[in-house]
Amino acid sequence: NNYAISIIIDPNPGDKVPEPLRWFCSPSETPHKLVDESTVKKMILTFEKRSYKNQALRIKFPDNPEKFMESELDLNDIIQEMHVIATMPDLYHLLVELNAVHSLLGLLTHVAIAVVDLLQELTDIDTLHESEEGAEVLIDALLEGQVVALLVQNMERLDELVKEEADGIFNTLAIIENMAEFKPGLCTEAAQQGLMQWLLKRIKAKMPFDANKLYCSEILAILLQNNDNTRELLGEMDGIDVLLQQLSVFKRHNPSTAEEQEMMENLFDGLCSCLMLPSNRDRFLRGEGLQLMNLMLREKKMSRTSALKVLNHGMIGPEGADNCHKFVDILGLRTIFPLFMKTPKKMKKTGNSEKEHEEHVSSIIASMLRNLKSQQRSRLLNKFTENDCEKVDRLMELHFKYLEAVQQADKRIEGEKHEMVRRGEILDDGMEDEFYLRRLDAGLFVLQLICYIMVEISNSGISQLQQRVHQILNLRGGSVKVVRHIMREYAESIGDGKSEEFKEAERKRIMDLVENF
Repeated sequence: NNYAISIIIDPNPGDKVPEPLRWFCSPSETPHKLVDESTVKKMILTFEKRSYKNQALRIKFPDNPEKFMESELDLNDIIQEMHVIATMPDLYHLLVELNAVHSLLGLLTHVAIAVVDLLQELTDIDTLHESEEGAEVLIDALLEGQVVALLVQNMERLDELVKEEADGIFNTLAIIENMAEFKPGLCTEAAQQGLMQWLLKRIKAKMPFDANKLYCSEILAILLQNNDNTRELLGEMDGIDVLLQQLSVFKRHNPSTAEEQEMMENLFDGLCSCLMLPSNRDRFLRGEGLQLMNLMLREKKMSRTSALKVLNHGMIGPEGADNCHKFVDILGLRTIFPLFMKTPKKMKKTGNSEKEHEEHVSSIIASMLRNLKSQQRSRLLNKFTENDCEKVDRLMELHFKYLEAVQQADKRIEGEKHEMVRRGEILDDGMEDEFYLRRLDAGLFVLQLICYIMVEISNSGISQLQQRVHQILNLRGGSVKVVRHIMREYAESIGDGKSEEFKEAERKRIMDLVENF
C-alpha cells in the first residue's frame, strides 16, 4: 500500500504506475496526507529532470514533435502532481530555492495551461494568507521572473474559441488578482508590463459578453484603485475613450444579466478612479464623456446612478472647472435639477441609497457654484429663482432632513462618550475617528454640501434667494448659528491630498461666505 503511494507521489522518469496499484490508496491515505519536505524536494527534482529532458529533446528535434511528445506528457504529469504543494504554503521556499519557479515560468511557452493551473492554485489568496512568509517568498520570485509580462505574452497566444484556452485566460487573471490582493504595490509594475494594454484590447474586442470580459473589467478596476500611475497610463493609452465606448451600450439598454450589470459597474468604477487624476478630466471632456453621462441621466436606465457618480468625480474641485462650464453648455442643468427636486423611486432596484443619490446631486451643484463664472454662473443661479424659488424650498427641506439625522447620531455618540468616561475608558484618536465616520455615515457630508449651497446662493447678490433661505430657516426654527458651525467644520476638513496653499485659500473663501451669511 505504502509502495503504491510512494510511486504515485514520486514516479521516476519513465516509470508508469500500473493502474491497479492506484486502487490501494484508500481515502484516508490520500497522497497529500503523507507529503513532507523530503517528498516535495523529490517531486521538484523530478520536475526539474523532466523539464530539462523535455527542453533537450525540443532543441534536438525542433521539427519533430513526436520525438518529444512523451517527455511532454511526463512533464505534464509531474506538474499535475505538484498541485499538492499548494496545500503547504510553508514549503513554498523550496520552489524558489530549487529553481522550480524559474523553470515553471520558462515552460509558459509550451505547457502553458498546466503551468497556469498550477500557479493559480499556488497563489490562491486563502492559501497565501496561511503562511505569509512562504507566500512572500513565492510572489517575490514570480515578480523577479517578470511573471506578469510572461503571462500577458501567453494570453496573446491563447485562442478563446478553444474552451481549455479560454479557461487558461480566466485562471491567468485569477493569478494576477491573487497577487494584487496579497501585494497591492505590484499593480503599477503589472500595468506597465503589458497588462493594461491587453485588458483594454480584450475589453473592446468584438466578442460576445462572457466570464472573461467580466473578469477583465474587475482586474482593470483593481489596477486603477488609489493609483495615479496606472490612471495616467490608462489615459495615455486612450483608455478613457475605450471605457466610454463600452459604457455607451448601456445608455439605452439595461444589462441583460446580473454578470453584465457587474461588468458595467466595474467599468464605471474604473472611470471614476481615472477622473481623480486631473489630466484625465481633460481627456473625459474631449471624449464627450459629459454628453454621454447627460444622456444616461435622461434615459432613466440602470446606468443613471453610476453616471451621476461619474459626473460628480469629473466636476469636483478646481480641476473640474472646464467640465462644469461644458455641462451647462450642453444643457445639463435641465437634467440635474429634476433629479435634485425628486429622488427617483427606482433607486432601490440598482441597490443605491437615497442618501447616495442626494449626496451626488448636491455635490455636483456645489461644484458648479464653486467653479462657474460669468454667464454660466448666472444660468445656474437663475434656476434657483424659477417657479417661485421652488429649488430653494427643496434645498431647505433637505437641510432639515439631514440636520435631524446628524443631530440624532450626535446625541447617540454623546451618550456613548459619556458612558465611556463614566467607565474610566480613554477616548483616543482612533475612537474619535470612528465617531466622525459614523457622523458622516448618518449624513454629515450631505448636510455640509447643502449648507455650502445655502451660503453660496445667499451670497450671490440675488436678494430673493437670500430672503427665501432665511425665511424658511426662521419659519422652521432653524438657526444661522448652526449653519455657520457646520460650515466651519466643513472648512476644517477640506482639501484632502491638496497643497497647504490650496487648503488655506479655500478655507478663507468658505469662511468669508459664512461671515456674510
